[in-house]
Amino acid sequence: MTAFRDSTVLLTGAAGGLGLLMTRQMGAEGARLVLWDVNAAGLESVRAELARSGVRVATYACDLSDRDAIADAAARTLAEQGTVDILINNAGVVSGKTLLDASDADIERTFAVNSLALFWTTRAFLPGMLARNRGHVVTIASAAGIVGTAKLVDYCASKHAAVGFDEALRLELRRERRAIVTTVVCPFYISTGMFSGVKTRFSWILPILTPEYAVKRILHGIRANQRRVVMPRIVLTTYLGRILPVAAFDAIMEFLGVSRSMDEFRGRGRVSEPARVDVPRAADAGRR
Repeated sequence: MTAFRDSTVLLTGAAGGLGLLMTRQMGAEGARLVLWDVNAAGLESVRAELARSGVRVATYACDLSDRDAIADAAARTLAEQGTVDILINNAGVVSGKTLLDASDADIERTFAVNSLALFWTTRAFLPGMLARNRGHVVTIASAAGIVGTAKLVDYCASKHAAVGFDEALRLELRRERRAIVTTVVCPFYISTGMFSGVKTRFSWILPILTPEYAVKRILHGIRANQRRVVMPRIVLTTYLGRILPVAAFDAIMEFLGVSRSMDEFRGRGRVSEPARVDVPRAADAGRR
């Protein structure tokens, strides 16, 4: 089991969306939070909010698309906060464009944040975990890392890379007999605003997930040392579907509406405050 209380948790993409909701809950459970985000103003707002609730929190503005910025933030974090117990690679971006409509910069940024940043952050904080032979590396990937979708070629490819990153790292640590846990999270669309406008054809089979539900599942998965968190669970059948002929598999994705789910995509547009989740104050977390 992984406990948040008195653990140092580093979470990227903490100024909004799932990241913000996770910080509130983990802070309420007594975690020492180290929060990274490119949005410095949003990060400061989160820091002030959490500090008022008695949460131990430190923040570092960091552009996850910039390897040098990650290295600098990691060095400062290690010097000022010490080793990290739980690393949650949560930051992500999406362009929502077809392969030919996406610019070179769009594609490079997608891979820099969604894929390469996983390598740079984990390489920075994994040595401290190895030295103590304990720790937890969490990769927030996507159901798009399991099955491809039109208008998400760069995003799906980057999330497939994230899923592969977790799997290979898990096996590497297993081979070395290390007591370090990895968890990969593969959710369907979540209504944080990042995928505003997406559609699902059969909501009773593939619902657009609420942020509250997603956070509950993610944090439970971390606490329980689950190696894979897929939501909704029906997405797991995708693995079985891979044994079908490609034409049959594609027809099923078309019937379920997955292939057209991005047709009305608008994206986040301007940054907005995600739905709040009421959580107990840190001092009261142990008395629930």
